[in-house]
Amino acid sequence: MSDRPSAPSPSESRPSGPPAGGPPASGGRPGGPPPGVRPQASLPEPSVIPEHGWHVGHYFYRFRRDCLDAPLSAELCEQFCAALAPGDEDMPKRLASYWISGHDADFGFVVMDPDPAKVEGVHQALLAPGIGRWIEPAWSFISVSEVSEYVPTVEAYRARLIREGATPDTPELDAKVTAYERRLPMMNRNRLEPEFPEWPSACFYPMNKSRVPGANWFTEPFSHRNQMMAEHAQSGMAFAGKVSQLISVGVGLDDWEWMVTLWGRNPQYLKDIVYKMRFDEASAKYGEFGPFYVGYRANGDEILKHCRMKG
Repeated sequence: MSDRPSAPSPSESRPSGPPAGGPPASGGRPGGPPPGVRPQASLPEPSVIPEHGWHVGHYFYRFRRDCLDAPLSAELCEQFCAALAPGDEDMPKRLASYWISGHDADFGFVVMDPDPAKVEGVHQALLAPGIGRWIEPAWSFISVSEVSEYVPTVEAYRARLIREGATPDTPELDAKVTAYERRLPMMNRNRLEPEFPEWPSACFYPMNKSRVPGANWFTEPFSHRNQMMAEHAQSGMAFAGKVSQLISVGVGLDDWEWMVTLWGRNPQYLKDIVYKMRFDEASAKYGEFGPFYVGYRANGDEILKHCRMKG
């Protein structure tokens, strides 16, 4: 005979209802978790604020010249400028606006804040009654800032230096690792909450990693992906002080997986870094790129004058 207890009959297997006037049979409140399930109190509170990183928005627009026979009125110009420079209560943590080269858009802005309502608020202010009649959206991308999984830990950084020829257990190696350990928290904070440099030029483009047969990024071992991203980062380091970047993730939030924002001290550096980095294996074999926008830093009044919208 088996020691396993016999199965209950169908009637015995049905859960009994709560006794009249008493609590539910589970011992919990109606609608509460069944026995053995972790109570909701142990989960994070529902929130629109990310646990790590900030919301990021890239927005691009055209003026509706087909409907305009004259420059915008002074009142509309004032409303436009106020939308791109919100008051203290509505001002996001980061906000920068640009006039855009080419016919795809006239102007755009990049915005970051922990609260998505503040990110979206700038967009809604531009499309509000009044000025919104004369503006049409051209393109947008929604994402969040992150620390990439390819940023090496202190231990991984030490191992990389040794692979590259450093002698283990030497003061020279220890000094490099210690310096990296001191820099890492600041570097990660800059990835999550970067300051926007007040440089004159910027470019913006979304990207995916390829999934085609023979070049499927997501089937490559992590060690190989990590090696390729280390090469990619090394190429970018050659432009330190000339180009600053923000890589934000749109996975689950928008059509593309990542958004690349590059700020340049000079547009020449933007061309040079994009050209150089596309020879890296991570880009040459696995990169897929979306629409490309190039902009020049400008406040609302400067955008209106550049686009001939102000009398």
